[in-house]
Amino acid sequence: MISPATEAGRTLVGKWVAKTMGETNRILLVEDDPEMQKSLLDQLALHEEFEITAANDGTSALEIVGAEHFDMILLDVGLPDMDGRDTCRLIRRKGIHTPVIMLTGLDSDADIILGLDAGANDYVVKPFKMGILLARVRAHLRQHEASEDASFNLGPYSFRPSIRTLIHRESKKEILLSDKECAILRYLYRAGDKVVGCDTLYSEVWNHAAPLATHTLQTHIYRLRQKIEPNPADPSILVSEAGGYRVKRQ
Repeated sequence: MISPATEAGRTLVGKWVAKTMGETNRILLVEDDPEMQKSLLDQLALHEEFEITAANDGTSALEIVGAEHFDMILLDVGLPDMDGRDTCRLIRRKGIHTPVIMLTGLDSDADIILGLDAGANDYVVKPFKMGILLARVRAHLRQHEASEDASFNLGPYSFRPSIRTLIHRESKKEILLSDKECAILRYLYRAGDKVVGCDTLYSEVWNHAAPLATHTLQTHIYRLRQKIEPNPADPSILVSEAGGYRVKRQ
């Protein structure tokens, strides 16, 4: 089921969450045209890998990206309060490296150059086929996740999977992770607030349908907690839940 919600204090049109036990990519859609916005939300929500938040002006978009992490931003050029390219520039000035795809009816070479120079990763001209947009979204998500710019808030840390490192945001202390430790945190992070079962982690991290040994996952969880938890005996970041584990992003 896909359900809308609203949040006070923002020009926030809605939040649509695809209910799934798998990974989700958080997308911010900034589009002021009601019909276009609804069409994109409806079509994106058909794909369980996406969680979509929608805003209808640049001011709201800047507020939201300053408070929450997103994996992708779809940004209309013709916003009511500012040019979308200016919105993109301001997003980049905040130090946010999230991929931005600009959506616009302006298709001249000069318009495309201005969009890319503003910091956008791609420029899709309206009208477009949804399949093409989805392919570009997924391609940029893959590229960004593999880049050194990819950074995600995980408790008090910035998590940088590409270099297998956690950086404490206040002390700047760096914690190096093993391949498996990084893969566990990455999968749990992508699952959001969902509890991930042990069998799922074995399958995704070790690529085995069944556990290798009863203690393998527990050993890695124990080592991770020794590295990242203020009090490993009472974990507050990598927590146990009935049937599995989850991580607290903030």
